[in-house]
Amino acid sequence: MLHPLIYHLILASICGYALWRGQFDERVTAIVCLAATLATRMALSPAAQRYSSVEVGVLVVDSVTFLAFVYVALRSDRFWPLWVSGLQLTTTMAHFMKAIDSDLFPQAYAAAGRFWGYPILLILAIGAYRTNIRTKRSDPLSS
Repeated sequence: MLHPLIYHLILASICGYALWRGQFDERVTAIVCLAATLATRMALSPAAQRYSSVEVGVLVVDSVTFLAFVYVALRSDRFWPLWVSGLQLTTTMAHFMKAIDSDLFPQAYAAAGRFWGYPILLILAIGAYRTNIRTKRSDPLSS
């Protein structure tokens, strides 16, 4: 995984763009991504025990995040929120993987929980960009 500083720069850049140029779907998704990142940081176990058992706090954050993404997907007329919801479901399932197999290496559990955040951000960036282009085409006076 990338260094946390790099992740936070990517997160801030993409979410900032989505908040600036996006519409409802992009803005809600960006706010959920920002809030989930902050809540995950607060919910993590102490470093010595991290990912050695199911991270219940992170499981709760990931589940609420999944429900928020599903809400966006169900009300959207765009396809990209379905991908975001599906990837978040994969992230959430990492916790059940650890619950089923307690011998799962902490590094594998952590990677399974973290990896999908990057494609989610990429999809959000593409969705915000395409919304911005679509808005400009339909309203030539918008900037």
